[in-house]
Amino acid sequence: MSSGQLRIYLGAAPGVGKTYAMLEEAQRRAERGTDVVIGFVETHGRRHTTGMIGDLELVPRRTMEYRGSTFTEMDIDAILARRPEVVLVDELAHTNVPGCRNAKRWQDVQELLEAGIHVLSTLNIQHLESLNDVVEQITGVPQRETVPDEVVRRAEQVELVDMTPEALRRRMAHGNVYRPEKVDAALGNYFRVGNLTALRELALIWLADKVDEQLDRYRTAHDINATWEARERVVVALTGGPEGETLLRRAARIADRARSADLLAVHVARNDGLTGADPALLARQRILVESLGGTYHQVIGDDVPTALLDFARGVNATQLVLGASRRGRLAQLFSRGVGVTTTAESGTIDVHLVTHHEANLRWRFTVGRSALSRSRRIAGWITAIVGLPLLTLLLSLGGELALATDILFFLAAVVAVALIGGMWPALFTAVGGFVLLNYFFIPPLRMWTIAERENLLALLVFLVVAISVSATVDQAARRTRQAAGARAEAQTLAAVAGSVLRGDRPLTALLERLRETFGLVSVTLLEAVPDAQRSPDRRQDPGAWTVAASVGTEPSRSPGDGDVDVPVDDTLTMVLRGHPLAAADRRVLEAFAAQAAIALRQERLTVQVAAAVPVAEADRMRTALLNAVSHDLRTPLASAIAAVTSLRSTDVSWSDEDRRELLATADESLERLHRLVINLLDMSRLQAGVLGVSLQAVGLEEIVPWALDELGEPGRAVRLRIPVDLAAVSADPGLLERVLANVVGNALRYSPPDRPPLLTASEHGGLVELRIIDYGPGIPETEWDQVFLPFQRLGDYTNATGVGLGLALARGLTEAMAGSLRPEATPGGGLTMVLSLPAVESERQ
Repeated sequence: MSSGQLRIYLGAAPGVGKTYAMLEEAQRRAERGTDVVIGFVETHGRRHTTGMIGDLELVPRRTMEYRGSTFTEMDIDAILARRPEVVLVDELAHTNVPGCRNAKRWQDVQELLEAGIHVLSTLNIQHLESLNDVVEQITGVPQRETVPDEVVRRAEQVELVDMTPEALRRRMAHGNVYRPEKVDAALGNYFRVGNLTALRELALIWLADKVDEQLDRYRTAHDINATWEARERVVVALTGGPEGETLLRRAARIADRARSADLLAVHVARNDGLTGADPALLARQRILVESLGGTYHQVIGDDVPTALLDFARGVNATQLVLGASRRGRLAQLFSRGVGVTTTAESGTIDVHLVTHHEANLRWRFTVGRSALSRSRRIAGWITAIVGLPLLTLLLSLGGELALATDILFFLAAVVAVALIGGMWPALFTAVGGFVLLNYFFIPPLRMWTIAERENLLALLVFLVVAISVSATVDQAARRTRQAAGARAEAQTLAAVAGSVLRGDRPLTALLERLRETFGLVSVTLLEAVPDAQRSPDRRQDPGAWTVAASVGTEPSRSPGDGDVDVPVDDTLTMVLRGHPLAAADRRVLEAFAAQAAIALRQERLTVQVAAAVPVAEADRMRTALLNAVSHDLRTPLASAIAAVTSLRSTDVSWSDEDRRELLATADESLERLHRLVINLLDMSRLQAGVLGVSLQAVGLEEIVPWALDELGEPGRAVRLRIPVDLAAVSADPGLLERVLANVVGNALRYSPPDRPPLLTASEHGGLVELRIIDYGPGIPETEWDQVFLPFQRLGDYTNATGVGLGLALARGLTEAMAGSLRPEATPGGGLTMVLSLPAVESERQ
């Protein structure tokens, strides 16, 4: 049996018309003869949405009891038994009442799809799991009901139901979204124009990414390699040279001109791992491209143009930015170069060749550092200078040999010198051998002329072969040295990465690893003082620098204090003290320095985030407090004011019974208000760490009755099983009474009338445990931690009142007395709160 198809109507905010659009589609399908039923649709009292239901068949909902309240949920068993072609399931992110087969509605939808039933559903962008924190940051409202992104991405169709913020606000003002009494608050909070604009942009961007995924799957399935310019993507090729920053900024400007274009930087590394790219420059360019809003990528390939174009076509790039060639005109005669080759083979991809300062350099002749050690080069020159005359003498004394034999001996000498001393001694040997062969072994002897053409040709072939062999041997030695150096660098950088990942402070771990690797006394990362004068003596001026990080015994105070200094950027410099380092180690040092700058930035961001967390938490608490206080304090206050105002009124003649009832209402409201204020004050003292606690030996047999008396008539129904010989506990009597009153009051609220809570106590392991057992509906284990959050109520399933401080305050007070409060499941259903306090040893008979 094939699976059903899921179609989701996605909106930026409530009220944009997702349910209406879903019902409209259902009516169209029903008119075409499709078997369509409504599994669950929430109209929220909106008359236009209700009218769109029309004569569509509704599957009866399932009625459930939870914590004394009645709820209706989608009856998935009835839908499976009915087996329609299409079913409408509104509010995909909804959390089901505990006791349903699945915890979330999207899990119900998965079950319907597996049964082969097509599903139409709705979802707001704020309910996507990946955007949960972003939406909370924008709106200040946490979203506890979320749907995994993968569930939505697997949908066959996601249709955006879009509406401008102004239009949505007008719809709300006309009463088409919320009831009139809620409109003003909604427009001034969640439905502000800025919030709606940001949510709309999130929805558009997320949907655009999903469309990109669908396009990529289609192109892959149909083996389409040509570029489709559905969206601008600018790829910039980095060689690891100094021109990279120029190319990146140029590519960023190109991307900016194309609205919402993607910027991607790519570096092509060779298969053998031997590259001329500077790792420090690549690291800095990676930081730059990320700061410009782009992404960095690295691919491997021997043929750079092919690898570059394969990557560009793989990401469906529309534009490619390359640097102008740094090669001279002579080199371009033998090879067209990366830029020309890429342009010729780019097809529909636009190629930009950007000039830079490196491209303006004309003929440059550079002699690279020899791949061999100095001692070997000296040995090669000695072998060449001594060996050529000696070989000539031996061949002259050895009798008449054929010219071919003489040439082979001289060629062997060239190879030997190349193996010992490299290319330049070997070239000297080749030219010297050419001269000696001509003078001593090619007729006419002892003359610089050559009589026969064949001898001239043989001599020229010898010279060409000798030079080729010299260059080949030297290149092999150079490659071997590069491979060994690359391997050493890779091992060093891998060790650095490991130490950084394992360390709690990546910057310190990185600097310490550098100090150990090169045997240094200290490694210091200096940062320039912003207002310091940029004078020639700045390198020697300690006042122009501050120590950002340092390891070792003698930190440097300025770049001039160290043996080696490596500038990272305009403000950062890494200074090494201990001994000078070889020039060959400079590449690794620059890579260390670039990573140190990244680690410093990450540490500072971590500190900023840590500093922002308390502020964000305080803001969240303040918002929650205002939301709670605005209702829960205002209600008893309004009741008390109404009662007192009625009593003072002279327009009505109140009977004695009415007066007593009004006084009782005022007394009850003021008492409730008093308890709320006390709880709020205690919670604020707990969070500020200034709550006074006076610990002493307290007997539970004394405190428990006091707490039950505080609860009034309901407290007398609680059953007690407290041993008479139970040890006393170390606690503050007043605080312990408050804890018990809050926890037992909570248990009474959710226990059925015929099964009141039970309190049992026991002692073991130096602790006294008091269990408050209720037999209500209980709480899912996944939500146990949430019941202890301040201003948090499981209001989705209950009719609880209050600011949600009871259990949060109870746990805080218990922990202030060195105890603990934790939930457990009650066997047979319900919730047990376990209050643990230290036992106090006493003399017992």
